[in-house]
Amino acid sequence: MTITVVVADDQALVRGGFAMILGVHPDIDVVAEAGTGFEAIDAAHEHRPDVILMDIRMPDLDGLEATARILNEADWPVRVLILTTFDPDEYVYRALRAGASGFVLKDIPPQQLADAVRTIADGGALIAPSITRRLIGRFTERRSVNTAVAARAHRLTDRERDIVVAVARGATNTEIALDLRIGPATVKSHISSVLTKLGLRDRAQIVVFAYESALVHPGDHDIGH
Repeated sequence: MTITVVVADDQALVRGGFAMILGVHPDIDVVAEAGTGFEAIDAAHEHRPDVILMDIRMPDLDGLEATARILNEADWPVRVLILTTFDPDEYVYRALRAGASGFVLKDIPPQQLADAVRTIADGGALIAPSITRRLIGRFTERRSVNTAVAARAHRLTDRERDIVVAVARGATNTEIALDLRIGPATVKSHISSVLTKLGLRDRAQIVVFAYESALVHPGDHDIGH
C-alpha cells in the first residue's frame, strides 16, 4: 500500500529536498507541498494524506497550530510528523499537545526519514525514549492536574496503568515486557486496549495523558546513567 504524504515547510528548497528524498521510495507518494500553515491545512483537506511532514516555524500560521487544526477537523486517519532544525526541548511538548505523532530534527538521515514516515503511517509514534526521558518532565513540572483527564484513568485495569506509566517513562515494548514479565505481544495488546479505552490516537498521546492525569510525576523516576 502506498503512503501519501504532504510536505509543509516555508523554504522551497527544503521541502523540495524532502519530497525528492521520499519520492525515491516506491511505497511513498508525495502528493503536495505547502509553504505556510494555511497552505498545509488546504493541502490536507484537498489530498487527505496519510502523513504530513510539518515544519514548526512557518509564516501566517505556525506548524503547531496548523497541526492542531488539521487533526481537530480531519475525518480520516491523518498523522503528523513534526520536522524542525531546533532543539526538541523548546517544542516537543507543544507538538505532542497539538496531536503530533512524531518529532524529528531536519538533520535526520534520508533513510531514517522514510522509516519515520512508515512508522507514523503504520499507527506508531516516533518519540525516541531518550527524548521522552529527557524532556517530558521539563514541560509538565509546572502543569496542574487535568481533572477531566485524570477521571478517565479509572477506565484502566491495574496492568494497563502499569503500561501507561512505563510508556510515559520512555520504555520500549521490549523493556516493558521484561519488566512486567509478559510477552511483547501482550504488551502490544495492552497498549491497543489503553488507546481504545482512553480515546487516544497513539503512543505519543499516552505520554501526554500519563502526565496530565498525574499517573506519572516529573522527577519520580531515576533515568539515565
